[in-house]
Amino acid sequence: MDKSWMTQNRMSREYDLGVERFIKFGLSHAKGLNSIRCPCLNCGNRLLKDVSTVRYHLYANGIDKSYKVWFWHGEELNSDNVANTMETTVDETDENDDLFNTINMVQSVQEQSFNASNTFDTMFDDAKKPLYPGCKKFTKLSALVRLYNLKVRYGWTNTSFSELLSIISDLLPDNNEIPCSLYEAKKTLGALGLSYQKIDACPNDCCLYRKEYEKLTKCPKCGLSRWKIAKNSKKEKSGVAAKQMWYFPIIPRFIRMFKRSENAKNLRWHAIDRQVDGVLRHPADTPSWRLIDHMWPTFGSEPRNLRLGLSTDGINPFGDMSTTYSCWPIITTTYNLPPWLCMRRKHLMLTMLISGPKQPGYDINTYLAPLIDDLQTLWTDGVRCFDAYKEEYFTLRAVLLWTINDFPAYGNLCGFSVKGYKACPICGEETTSIRLQHGKKMSYMGHRKYLPRHHPYRLQKKKKLMGSKSMEFLHNPCRARPCTLR
Repeated sequence: MDKSWMTQNRMSREYDLGVERFIKFGLSHAKGLNSIRCPCLNCGNRLLKDVSTVRYHLYANGIDKSYKVWFWHGEELNSDNVANTMETTVDETDENDDLFNTINMVQSVQEQSFNASNTFDTMFDDAKKPLYPGCKKFTKLSALVRLYNLKVRYGWTNTSFSELLSIISDLLPDNNEIPCSLYEAKKTLGALGLSYQKIDACPNDCCLYRKEYEKLTKCPKCGLSRWKIAKNSKKEKSGVAAKQMWYFPIIPRFIRMFKRSENAKNLRWHAIDRQVDGVLRHPADTPSWRLIDHMWPTFGSEPRNLRLGLSTDGINPFGDMSTTYSCWPIITTTYNLPPWLCMRRKHLMLTMLISGPKQPGYDINTYLAPLIDDLQTLWTDGVRCFDAYKEEYFTLRAVLLWTINDFPAYGNLCGFSVKGYKACPICGEETTSIRLQHGKKMSYMGHRKYLPRHHPYRLQKKKKLMGSKSMEFLHNPCRARPCTLR
């Protein structure tokens, strides 16, 4: 269907014919009703309106030009028009030669996650074993955790802690389960933790030394050495990476979340216990959540499938406010949980740590590659996971709903320059901006033109944007257009 009329002048003949075709198309899928969703900039397909009101809004407010697939009005979805409508969650490749490599990579990731899960299962045996025959107060795991906690709190040395374990083993009755050395204690407690990956990176942020670059010693793009160079002799320190990043794989951590019955139950809260009355209380009440359910009903039909958010920003660790060091944590939020648990610190998942003398800037996509690979695996194939609440296995999948960041970090993530005359990633060429003659800075004004035709602020041309109400208007001029520079 021809949709070129959406970009035409609202006073043109093409726009008139396009509006009538659109209304006729919407009524043909309205199941006998005389009302359809209004796609104007003000309504945004949120409200059902009668045909006359929709026609008036399309002329007065204009149609949302990003609404290129009319799925709210009955148009069928397929892989082609979905890719043109939304930002693709999974980056697709057209190179058939890499198909087998991709399959092997997915299988290796799943095997690693299953191995980590099996290691975690062995810990339950230690959690059930009494510390010694007849002991009802402590188990092997609980006693060891408390002793190790004391070691960390009071700074005991490894040698002193090993001797303490040996003495306690002699004091307890025979056949006790207490380890006799720190090495054995670490092997027992190792199942409590999750592994992480140290990945070498090019100092110029060109690439990560993984996959096909894993065995290289020089950057394939800039030619810079992978290893550190000694200051005095100016020789390479083989085996000492010049720059590294830390990646904490998300798949084993998601699998572990479902191994606890309480967590597995809370991850289904949004579909079972959530109150649905039209009030926004949870991300499940948002149009973005419902859009995922509408476009991918198979994914939406499984309430245990995870909806994620990604947040990042640069920080100065250790209280050092200088600009000589930068650290970028990548944090993942799970929105399946109830609202009083979503933002708890224990549920904010640190997935990546990027550190170095300078921030990654627009090259942050290089560092996000391992995380994107895992997200692709969770979206396309899923992983086998055990639900401790329902006591059954299922295929766990996940989708990234949105990112949360400030405007400079948003520019880095989307690869768009957020400075200069065309700084708004949404407005693009239509960004209204001027350069102040004396202040030598950019100013973004003119949001009044996005208001509806009869909005009261349209007549207040001489009103200075200095008061509290005016500043509120400046930050939220209208819901008609989601401009980021408001």
